[in-house]
Order: sequence, then C-alpha cells, then structure tokens
Amino acid sequence: MEHKTIRWGVANIFSSPNNTIVHITDLSGAETISRFSAGMMTDKAREGGSPFPAMLAAQKAAESALTKGLSGVHINIRAQGGNKNKSPGAGAQPAIRALARSGLRIGKIEDTTPLPTDSCRKKGGRRGRRV
Repeated sequence: MEHKTIRWGVANIFSSPNNTIVHITDLSGAETISRFSAGMMTDKAREGGSPFPAMLAAQKAAESALTKGLSGVHINIRAQGGNKNKSPGAGAQPAIRALARSGLRIGKIEDTTPLPTDSCRKKGGRRGRRV
C-alpha cells in the first residue's frame, strides 16, 4: 500500500457584495500560488458580486494550484466585517463548491471575518444616508 503525501495550501476567499477574491497561498501565507477575482471573469462590473463569476474564479485558481503541485487546501472565508456587513457575499459558497469539485482536497473551513470589539462610527452621519 502506497502512502501519498498531500501538499497543503491555504485558500483565502474574500467575498463582498461587489466582488469575490480567491487567493491561494502556501501554508505560511508568504508565497502566492494563484489569485483570481470574480471581476476578472466578467466584462460587466455589476456582475462581480454574483455567484457564477465567483465559481469561475475559484475553478481557475484551483487549476493553477493543481498544476503547481498543490493537492489540498484549508479554506479561510472572509466578509467585509468591522462596522460593515459580517456575512459573506453571494460568491462565497459557489467558490468553495468549485474548489471541492476541481479535485483539491478540503481541510478545514474557517471564518476569518474581522469582528469589532468596539468599533468606529458607521459612515453616513448622524441622520443616516438620505436617499
């Protein structure tokens, strides 16, 4: 029986309402292996935050990582956080699914959204955003 070693990396997925960025690094995070965004996959700016371009970006990043010898990834998902939205955008789940389908092994999935302990004041002023 052969014992095949798995070369691990880290997939950092940042998902906002406007874009999804998939950034695959080595375990230390110092060396970038591949980086693609949903905005790079479409020519219409309004489609950057939608699921399909996010899935394409994750597929392309995974293909690039597989050719460079990576066989598994740990996933860090991040939303905007702080005093903005703390839930990831629409592209986060399709990006994870695309990484799994591409042949990369998935290790742990972790949420790394920055949460405020006592945040700065939200933008918009005293009376809020007037529409």
